[in-house]
Amino acid sequence: MAAASKATAIADTADMPVPDVPVRSAEIVTFQPPMRPVLERVTEMARHTVSVVLPPLIVLAITLFVWQLLCSEPGARLPPPTKVVADAWDFIVDPFYDNGGVDKGAFWQISKSLGRVAIGFSFAAVVGIALGVLIGQSTWAMRGLDPIFQVLRTVPPLAWLPLSLAGFRDSHPSALFVIFITSIWPIIINTSVGVRNIPQDYRNVAAVIRLSWWEVFYKITLPATVPYIFTGLRIGVGLSWLAIVAAEMLIGGVGIGFFIWDAWNSSRISDIIVALVYIGIVGFLLDKLIATVGHFVSHGVATQ
Repeated sequence: MAAASKATAIADTADMPVPDVPVRSAEIVTFQPPMRPVLERVTEMARHTVSVVLPPLIVLAITLFVWQLLCSEPGARLPPPTKVVADAWDFIVDPFYDNGGVDKGAFWQISKSLGRVAIGFSFAAVVGIALGVLIGQSTWAMRGLDPIFQVLRTVPPLAWLPLSLAGFRDSHPSALFVIFITSIWPIIINTSVGVRNIPQDYRNVAAVIRLSWWEVFYKITLPATVPYIFTGLRIGVGLSWLAIVAAEMLIGGVGIGFFIWDAWNSSRISDIIVALVYIGIVGFLLDKLIATVGHFVSHGVATQ
C-alpha cells in the first residue's frame, strides 16, 4: 500500500509543470598567473649570470690595473695596456684587411691556422679512436703498442717538424703532420681506457645474443666510451692549437703563428700581445665547442 502511494506521488510530480528558470550566460574568467614566480625566476637567472660573469671580470680588471702600474714606469720593457690598444688599434678594429702577401688581418691569419688544425685534428681523431678501440679490446695490441705510444707522446711538437719537412719537402703537409702527431696521443689513450672499462657483463650479453662486430661497436663500445673519447678530443684539440702556432713560426706563410714571429722581427710588441689574446680566446672556444658536441652526443647515445 505504501509502495502504491509513493508511485502515485511520483507520477503526480512528473505531471506538474516545470517552472521557467532564467539561464544566465556563462561568464569567461581569465586566469592571471601570478607575477611573483616570474620575477623570482628572472632574479635567479640574473644572480646566476652575475655569479658566473662577475668574478672573471674582477680578476681581469685587477690584472690590467697591475699590468698598467708595472709597465708605466720609465724603462719598462713591455707596453702597458693603454699603449697596446693605441699601437694595435688598426689591427684590432679591422680584422678583415688584406694588403696582399702575408699582410692580412687577424681574421685571415686565424682562419688559415684553424683550417690547418681542422684537417690535422680530423685525421688524428679518426686514427686515434680506431687505435684506441684496438688497444682497448686486444691485450696483445695493448702490450705491443702502448709502451711505444707512451714514449712518442712525450716528444715536443717542434721536434717533429724537421723530420716532417725532410719527409714531405713541403711546409703545408709538414704542419698538418705536426698537428696530427701531437694531438693523436691523448685520443688514443683516453679511448683505450674507456674500452677497457666496459663492464664484462656487456660483453657477455653481446656474446650470448651473437652481435656482429659492428653491432658490438655501435651498441656497446661507442656508448660506453663516448665520455672518454671526448675527453681525449678536448685535450687533443688544445694540443693541435698549440702545435700549429709553434709550427707556423718556422714554416712561414699566412697564419697566426707566423704573424707573431713576423711582429717580433718588426718589433711590434703590441701586435704580439693582441695576437696572444686572440689565440687564447680561440683555444677556449675550440675547447667549449668539443665539450658541447660531446654533451649532445652523450645524451643522444644515452637515449637510444
